[in-house]
Amino acid sequence: MKYSIIVPVYNRPDEVDELLDSLTRQAYADFEVVIVEDGSATPCKEVCDKYADRLPLRYFVKENSGPGQSRNYGAERSNGDYLIILDSDVVVPDGYLSAVDAELQAEPCDAFGGADASHPSFTPVQKAISYSMTSFFTTGGIRGGKKKLDKFYPRSYNMGIRREVYQQLGGFSKMRFGEDIDFSYRIVEAGYKCRLFPKAWVWHKRRTDLKKFFRQVYNSGIARINLEKRHPGTMKIVHLLPMVFTVGVIAFVLMSAVGRALMHYDDVHKWYWLCALPWLPILLYSLLIFVDSAWQNRSLKIGAISIAASFVQLMGYGCGFLEAWWKRCVLGKDEFQAFEKNFYK
Repeated sequence: MKYSIIVPVYNRPDEVDELLDSLTRQAYADFEVVIVEDGSATPCKEVCDKYADRLPLRYFVKENSGPGQSRNYGAERSNGDYLIILDSDVVVPDGYLSAVDAELQAEPCDAFGGADASHPSFTPVQKAISYSMTSFFTTGGIRGGKKKLDKFYPRSYNMGIRREVYQQLGGFSKMRFGEDIDFSYRIVEAGYKCRLFPKAWVWHKRRTDLKKFFRQVYNSGIARINLEKRHPGTMKIVHLLPMVFTVGVIAFVLMSAVGRALMHYDDVHKWYWLCALPWLPILLYSLLIFVDSAWQNRSLKIGAISIAASFVQLMGYGCGFLEAWWKRCVLGKDEFQAFEKNFYK
């Protein structure tokens, strides 16, 4: 067995159905699928049973411990020479495994990953969220694209690794968020070769509404500080940009509020500039996002939603980053103490 596809699942039977359906159409056939139910209240066993005669699939159930430990659980029970980690909310194109195998045949490596994209069937909100997570104007393109401001590290929505390397490094850590980047850092720090496979991309749904999306990126901001504590020197300028953006937006809004207050107690025209000018950079950035997303998605509606998604992405991450910085760098709390209520319950 060459490839073991490992998928941790938490309350996502419909998404698992779509993923498994896409795996039945792979041209490359030397693989198995390991589904790990991570203490779900809504299990996907019936979905998996539906594919029992169409895929070499095994289904396991365990108590909830988070995605990292569930991946380790699946890896221990898999047989492939390479482990491919996918999120349950992705769908793979027909040539996904063929692309992975072709890359490994052409230039072997110890770990790899691919980009993600938006599927035509995604809702406008999902497409806007996908844009906000992959655009150069939001994340700097660091989530798998060729044009990026930081070195590529595989993410767990689309990540592969040689079994020997996985076992040597002990798999994913017990971090609740950011565990995939932590693992990627440890792969590189151990001297193993890690590479981007441009043609091995997936469709990634992520969150279905902006409220859930905010919570996701908020936790990602927290994880960035925790990662810097675990791997000193790994934080780059690009990782600070959402925090700078967040502080800047808050400062601009406060400046405008001060200007508006002064207009009530002093000459209106004298303070109009302080009320209006701070909104100019916010409006210009919004216009940039709208035009770029509308052009890419061929939709004015998605372009408009992308403005909200981009502000959620940047400010959610920035707020999480600032909370973690305060608790861990200023107050000196450790990872467990700082975020016991958030995720370590």
